[in-house]
Amino acid sequence: MAGKSARPTLSGKILRKMKSLIVGTAGHIDHGKTALVKALTGIDADRLEEEKRRGITIDLGFAHMDLPAAGDPAASDPAKGEVAKNDLAKGAETLRIGFVDVPGHERFVRNMLAGVGGIDLVLLVIAADEGIKPQTREHFDILQLLGVRRGITVLTKADAVDAETLEVVRLEVQEFLRGTFLDDSKTNNPKADNSKSLDPTGLDTARSFEKSQSIVAVSSLTGAGLEELKLALAAAARGVTARDSGALVRLPIDRVFTMKGFGTVVTGTLVAGTIRPEDELEVFPTGRRVRVRGVQVHGQAADAAVAGQRTALNLAGASTEDLARGMTLAPPETLRTTRVVDVKMRLLASAPRALKDGARVHFHSYTMERVGEVRLYGFGGQSSAIREFEVKIPTLAAKNAARVGHPRSVERAQLLPGTESFAQIRLAEAALLLPGDRFILRQFSPVVTIGGGVVVDAAPMLSPKEVRKIGRMAGGPVPAFSELMESLEWLDRHWAILALRASRRGQRGLSLAEAVAETGWRRDEITKLTEVLIEQKLAVRFEDRLFAAYEFELAQASLLDAVSGFHGKNPLKQGMPRSEMQDELQRALEMAPELFAAAVESLAKAKKLELVNELVRLPGRGVVMKDEEAQSKKIIEEAFTTAGLKVPALQEVIAGLKIDKARAQKIVTLLLRDRVLVKVSDELVFHRDALEQLRRDLAGYKTKSAKIDVAKFKELTGVTRKYAIPLLEYLDRERVTRRVGDVREIL
Repeated sequence: MAGKSARPTLSGKILRKMKSLIVGTAGHIDHGKTALVKALTGIDADRLEEEKRRGITIDLGFAHMDLPAAGDPAASDPAKGEVAKNDLAKGAETLRIGFVDVPGHERFVRNMLAGVGGIDLVLLVIAADEGIKPQTREHFDILQLLGVRRGITVLTKADAVDAETLEVVRLEVQEFLRGTFLDDSKTNNPKADNSKSLDPTGLDTARSFEKSQSIVAVSSLTGAGLEELKLALAAAARGVTARDSGALVRLPIDRVFTMKGFGTVVTGTLVAGTIRPEDELEVFPTGRRVRVRGVQVHGQAADAAVAGQRTALNLAGASTEDLARGMTLAPPETLRTTRVVDVKMRLLASAPRALKDGARVHFHSYTMERVGEVRLYGFGGQSSAIREFEVKIPTLAAKNAARVGHPRSVERAQLLPGTESFAQIRLAEAALLLPGDRFILRQFSPVVTIGGGVVVDAAPMLSPKEVRKIGRMAGGPVPAFSELMESLEWLDRHWAILALRASRRGQRGLSLAEAVAETGWRRDEITKLTEVLIEQKLAVRFEDRLFAAYEFELAQASLLDAVSGFHGKNPLKQGMPRSEMQDELQRALEMAPELFAAAVESLAKAKKLELVNELVRLPGRGVVMKDEEAQSKKIIEEAFTTAGLKVPALQEVIAGLKIDKARAQKIVTLLLRDRVLVKVSDELVFHRDALEQLRRDLAGYKTKSAKIDVAKFKELTGVTRKYAIPLLEYLDRERVTRRVGDVREIL
């Protein structure tokens, strides 16, 4: 590993001159996948002692090689056993190929799935002496479900059959591959690449390059055909789009081990981003933090690993017991795990039976495997794909349910073989998934591959049950929700997807951190997209939160309605407390504090609301009183004005009014809020004019003496001890006086 190896270090500059891609093998057991990789690279990918003893691949194996990138096909002469040597002399771009060799036995398909999730190109290996076998079909189904778009079909063991047999096998394979991405009879045909694969974008990414011959016969024993295969690899690699090395890092872990002198090491295919020594990463789903001590790319120490490379990391901060295949390394506090994902899925035509709503499955994505439960939405794809069948032999409960029209009178929805639909998958354990991630579904028992698809949303807002409930209330399907799902799946314009994600959150809005976690895009990219949405008047941003533009308008209307309603119910109050309004709108509309503050400020600026201290009111609105209420207010105020400091008991004044006690108390509250009356103690209320006069009297007394005791205070004011003590304590609180022993200092 880096820092302790005598090997030269690959610099980032050198790596940038290399085009990196991952090539995976696929095919039936004993069809020569591992032998082919060894013949190409010189590396035996079978690393386990049991694999060497039994002669079969059990787990993933890895190898690598460099090839000159293909230029003019005529520049290479396979007949001479040379692969573009003149390209190397000219300093042409080099292909750095990492091979992932997968097991072919049906018992080890789960290991195969852990390796093919991050490949760019596949070698579909078929033995010329056996032809197409069960795992050939299953592996190829998996490749199509995972959206693999590049590949070469390799007929191995060509030396074991005669030319006539080889040609028969070639024809058989051509027929098997017809209409798929490996169909060599069609060039630059979008339909050929899409007809048997689940493609969320509908784009034919293969049309950007000329296909090389996609069926190559080789012999790993004699070396025949290997140079032709290398040429085909170089040609196919021209059409592989480089992975985004500037994206957020994601490294699904496929191996964990210790190396003497280094400690904990993990390996995986870097599907996005760039990793350098000393980077801090988070282990998902556990949340553990680790530090990268060293980086290796294809067995060589490097100062960086970029997306699309087989990568080994020497980690500090975790032992082998803390890490396992299926975990993912990503930037800390950036992405979020989930246990619920919305997906677009296809059930294979070869699936043994329809997939029922609520069925348990094995869910595989990259190196991760989870048990999951499928919940069908009932839309997206063929209209006949999902059905509800009448119960043929109803139970007594079902008969009773049918009699009253209860939903139990029908069975659960089912997805038919060969069809596709939107669904929600609930995982038994949390995992790191993002929109666009491919997955494979295997039947819970017996375990066979039945389908797969693409993640549409890793942070769904509703469950299928809730969507169906809304549909029943609306009297039919909910087009807005189905359109949202379709848009999240099909749109390739990031700004539009961001707008949809903000819009669906209503007045809660979408924070930039939430946007990063939901999409996997960088924060600076989301910030730029936000600026586009604001410029197009599709969204507004307040502090760190994004809202659909119409939500801001709705928020302002909701504020005006709330204030108007408050005035109607509380005519004796000057306005609605701001905090009370915010709490009310948060409960009713889940309005975010940022949106509330911006709406209040906007309405106040437009003079549609008035802000008085912490009160919010409509312009020109104050207390509105009936005649008897206004008269009562006058009586209360006069009672305390004429009393001076010898005030009557408040309840006595209220008892003498002609209005009911509740309204009288509201008037008193109003007078207290306006500081016309001042509450000195729990039982005593004074008019503000009397208290102001008291302050002036004390100021005059201070010219004679800076101190005053209770007796002198009673003499000065003419009140009894009943009033004197509460008044002195009030003056202490107001910092007019300060108690020192038994006297007060006048401040």
